[in-house]
Amino acid sequence: MQSAPSVAHDCVPLNALAEHVLDGGSLERVQAAAILSAPDADLPELLHAAFRIRERYWGRRVKICMLRNARSGLCAEDCHYCSQSAVSDAAVARYRLDSVPELLAGARRAVASGARRYCMATSGRGPSAADVARFTAAARAIKAEHPNLELCVSLGLMGEEAAHQLKAAGVGWVNHNLNTSRRFHPNICTTHSYDDRIATVRAVRRAGLSICCGGIIGMGETQEDVLDLAFALRDLRVDSLPVNFLHPVDGTPLAHQCALTPGNCLRALCLFRFTNPESEIRVAGGREFNLGWFQSLALYPANSIFVEGYLTTPGQAAAAARRMVTDMGFEVESLTEEHA
Repeated sequence: MQSAPSVAHDCVPLNALAEHVLDGGSLERVQAAAILSAPDADLPELLHAAFRIRERYWGRRVKICMLRNARSGLCAEDCHYCSQSAVSDAAVARYRLDSVPELLAGARRAVASGARRYCMATSGRGPSAADVARFTAAARAIKAEHPNLELCVSLGLMGEEAAHQLKAAGVGWVNHNLNTSRRFHPNICTTHSYDDRIATVRAVRRAGLSICCGGIIGMGETQEDVLDLAFALRDLRVDSLPVNFLHPVDGTPLAHQCALTPGNCLRALCLFRFTNPESEIRVAGGREFNLGWFQSLALYPANSIFVEGYLTTPGQAAAAARRMVTDMGFEVESLTEEHA
C-alpha cells in the first residue's frame, strides 16, 4: 500500500490526502492531526477534499433520520453531558417507556417527514427483558406497515442475546456511541466504562446487526482525544457514525462548556470522513446550535442528518432540512431506495 503523503511546512496537501484515501490508503496520525488543526482559510479546500471521498461512496444523497426519545429521564448513569442523567437538574420531561402504539405513531411521523431511518432511544443503563420485548413488538408492527423504513435502537449497554432478538424482529442498526477517547471517558462518566461500550458494540456486531457508533465533540477533550476517537471508530469499522457537538444544557455538569466554533465542527466532520471513508456519517446533536448558518456546509463531508430535534433539545424542522439539502445541490434519499 502506498504511504500517505507527508505534511510539509505545516501545510497539508489536502487533495493528495483525499487521493490517497480514494486509492485505498489510510491516514497516519500526523496527517489526521493536520486536518483537525487546519486554519480557517483552508476550510474550503478541506471541505472539497472531504467531499471527493463522500461522493465516491455516497454520491450526493442525504439520508434523513428521525429520533424518538422513547423513555426520558429516570436514569442512574452519571454521563455529564446528558440532561437525563442522575447528575442533571435539567428541566426535562420524565416518563416511562413508550407503548407499542406510541412507537408506531413515531414511525409514521418519521415517514411523513421524509425520514428513511427511525431511531428509538431510551434513557437508562441498558434494556430489561421487558424493554427488549416492547421494542421487538414495535419493530414488527412498524415493519409490517413500513417495510422499507430503517430501524435503529439506542438502548444502552447490551448483550448479544438481546441484539439477536432485535435483529429477528426487523431492527437493522443499534446505536451505541463511544462518545470520546478511552483516556477522557472517566471525565464524563464513571458509572460504566469505555470497555463496557466497546463490549456492547462487539456484541451487536456478532449478532449480525449494523453498528451506529460515534461521539460527542466539545466536552473539554483535547485534539488528541478526538484523534483517538476517530481511529478507534476506524478500527471498529462502524457502519454509521453520528458526530454530535455538545449542546450545553442548564442543570448538567457541562452547562458552561461552550468552546466550539463552526470551523471546529467542520474540521471534525472532515476528519471522520477521511479516517472512516466508507461509513455513513451523520451530523447529529448540536448541529443547529454549534454550526448555525454554516450547517449546510456539513453536507460536504457528511451524508446524513437528523430532523425535528434530538432527545431533549430542539432541531431543524424536516421541511427546512429538506430545503437546505436541495438548495445545496444534494438529493434527499428516498424511502423506496434499496441502498443502505
